[in-house]
Amino acid sequence: MKTSTKKTTISHTNKRKLPPKKNNIDKVPVNEVKEMFMAWFKKHNSVGQIMTKQDVVQNILTKLNAKQNDALEKAMNELKKEQFIEVKEDGVTLVLTQKGSQCV
Repeated sequence: MKTSTKKTTISHTNKRKLPPKKNNIDKVPVNEVKEMFMAWFKKHNSVGQIMTKQDVVQNILTKLNAKQNDALEKAMNELKKEQFIEVKEDGVTLVLTQKGSQCV
């Protein structure tokens, strides 16, 4: 009885495809942007304090570097999720919540 020593090769078509990598935003720029928002609210600390579009532009957007610019939306979403701020219908006007006021 002769045993076969045939080698089996795996073709490239049989390889399992990995899911696309998520574009993970570095936490440092996100935290820096969150701190910018909270510093502004700390300076103007009162529940219901409104950060207008003009305030956002003057105090946040003009001070962002490239990495922070990419992190802006994520930072706003995290502050909203943590219930520190509410975002008005225009998507730019922010309101400090009771919880946010206690944290600043």
